[in-house]
Amino acid sequence: MKKALKIVVLAKQVPDTRNVGKDAMTPEGTVNRAALPAIFNPEDLNALEMALSLKDRTEGSTVHILTMGPLRAADIIRDAMFRGADGGYLLTDRKFAGSDTLATSYALSCALRKIQPDVIVAGRQAIDGDTAQVGPQVAEKLGWPQVTYAEELLEIKEHSVVIKRRLEHGTEVVESPLPMVMTVNGSAAECRPQNAKRVMKYKYALTRTELEAAAGTLAAEMAAAKDYLQIVELSAADVNPDEQQLGLVGSPTKVKKIENVVFQAKEAKKLTAADADIESLMVELIASHTLG
Repeated sequence: MKKALKIVVLAKQVPDTRNVGKDAMTPEGTVNRAALPAIFNPEDLNALEMALSLKDRTEGSTVHILTMGPLRAADIIRDAMFRGADGGYLLTDRKFAGSDTLATSYALSCALRKIQPDVIVAGRQAIDGDTAQVGPQVAEKLGWPQVTYAEELLEIKEHSVVIKRRLEHGTEVVESPLPMVMTVNGSAAECRPQNAKRVMKYKYALTRTELEAAAGTLAAEMAAAKDYLQIVELSAADVNPDEQQLGLVGSPTKVKKIENVVFQAKEAKKLTAADADIESLMVELIASHTLG
């Protein structure tokens, strides 16, 4: 019999990079999140579906979201609950502001030691950074085995899982012991849509700060009365970190400059199928190091 698993999905609320404008960056070189619409990171939705699939196949398992960010990041926890997650944790504190991947993975690993999951699932990378570093860094900090580029969960055994990975030139099937960290490709199954009954059930799910701000309202009364509507809010003090490894102080990556680049069409060249024209083009491409 497969044991019940405590599954945590690392998810991120990201700025919609399809709408990047001149105010997208602060003078310090960090993302100006207030100037951009916020969305659920696309590959984290693939990771959520992988986690929910694992839950469906192991009776008694639970799925919770862990996200780090400002208070509004609780929106993606509610979104995940509408799709099938059981709850979530919001890691929020001014001390986390300006974190690069190293500081982010450190803060998340501190929270995960407190949560103590059996399986951690994350999207391969976030669209606001495209580094694909946080998942593997979390695994290293926890000392857990990791499977990257996961595309499909093939088999669940008592103490391990079998996973298909999508690589550049094909696929690979690997088996990993539990506990483990898995990062999921965008080529994996799309996340199931929000469920209307779950939206009605979880629409009043609130963090502690949101609950205090909504005091006296129906939403606050509902959330206070039912444990499943209370999103766990964690500050830096709650996860006992070394504060020198948090935020800008703990981030060795510094952005010195950012600029908008607009690509413009250059002169066009018309070629015939003659050997001389083709040879001339090849010589030009090799000379400009486009080929070779």
